[in-house]
Amino acid sequence: MNVWLIVVLALVGGILVIPVLAGVGHLTRGTPISRVRSLDGSTPPAVSTDAFRALIQLAAGSELHKGHEVELFFNGDQLYPRLWGDLRAARTSITLQLYYCNPGQLADELKAILLERARAGVQILFLRDAFGSGGLKKEYIDELVAGGVDVCLFRPTHWYEMHKAQHRSHIRVVVVDGVVAYTGGFGIDDKWKGDGRSNGSWRETSVRFTGPAVAQHQAIFTVGWAEAARDLLTGEVLFPPALPDSENGVYAASVHCAPTVGSTVSERLIALSITGARRKLYIANAYFVPDDDFRRLLRDAAKRGVDVRILTAGPPTDTKLTWFASHARYQELLEGGVRIFEYQPTMMHAKTITVDGVWSVVGTVNFDNRSFALNDESVLMAHNAAVSEQLERAFVEDLALSREILIDEWRRRPVIDRMCENGATLFSRFL
Repeated sequence: MNVWLIVVLALVGGILVIPVLAGVGHLTRGTPISRVRSLDGSTPPAVSTDAFRALIQLAAGSELHKGHEVELFFNGDQLYPRLWGDLRAARTSITLQLYYCNPGQLADELKAILLERARAGVQILFLRDAFGSGGLKKEYIDELVAGGVDVCLFRPTHWYEMHKAQHRSHIRVVVVDGVVAYTGGFGIDDKWKGDGRSNGSWRETSVRFTGPAVAQHQAIFTVGWAEAARDLLTGEVLFPPALPDSENGVYAASVHCAPTVGSTVSERLIALSITGARRKLYIANAYFVPDDDFRRLLRDAAKRGVDVRILTAGPPTDTKLTWFASHARYQELLEGGVRIFEYQPTMMHAKTITVDGVWSVVGTVNFDNRSFALNDESVLMAHNAAVSEQLERAFVEDLALSREILIDEWRRRPVIDRMCENGATLFSRFL
């Protein structure tokens, strides 16, 4: 064969193969943190201390400020009337960045509100993830665009960008007039309607907030919009002048948890929250698939006397593969003193952490490799007793509707379940 033909074929092969290999590498990568320690041998700071607040700001890259009002919602019946009311009251701008959207009553209500506000002169930007919102019909999007809503697709799955396909925008950002913001695990799909206690009505935790963190939250949106629309947004319509600092209200910050090739904000935030626990660590998470290092951090917390409880999805889960991968981790955690509960009435989709009655994290971050290493995520972190108390109260109420997994019973689970767990674990880096 002609030597130049060989060279050309090798170059073409490299051009085709390298992106595929790069994509596989990104798809299967984990997070690097295996421990949290101080060089002087001291214990990592407790969540109740000023030292923790200073540390978490640096680790998360987002500054905590006072002056916030924070309102929590634990189901769709609580969330959507409040959200729709804020959207209908918009006067200058609405920005939305949403992962999950499907046709139905909620989607129709959202469309009607956005079109009405666009007719009233409100500037509306809607950034939707190409994978999570793929269920929305072309006619739906066309109607929004024709009505004056600026709609953009985040990371469409082109063949030549397949190395990005697994990096999704799992973010939920809603900002109204630059002064009111929302995040949490909610989506635009009718399964989020209802009381979160009935089958088919997902149990969710979402949060509405005002104060300095709204600008941080808006900045999350502008980062995603800049990539998708090649349009970096500025100006007072989206970022109105900040109000004077207040000594009242909740200490809080909005955090953009973005993937990198190394340590991520998600893993640093969660690792420090675990090591900062001294009395109680309550984690509610829909997709609980911690890796070796995070299982060790949880066991270490239980070993030092922390009451560590995990609330996760039960049999009504929407993904059995993740459920079995989660089960593969139970025995090690149970033997290490961690208590695990599975929510029984319906799908439990919340993602919250509350620690020692003072520290809280609410948002979109799942306790799995996908959220820690691959996806863009959004959270509100709060250093406030009232917020933590409300989350803790909801957590305890959920436990009453959950089944606790007990170690002796767990050791006797059927062989077929163990086989499913082992099979699911093979895919744990993808989950």
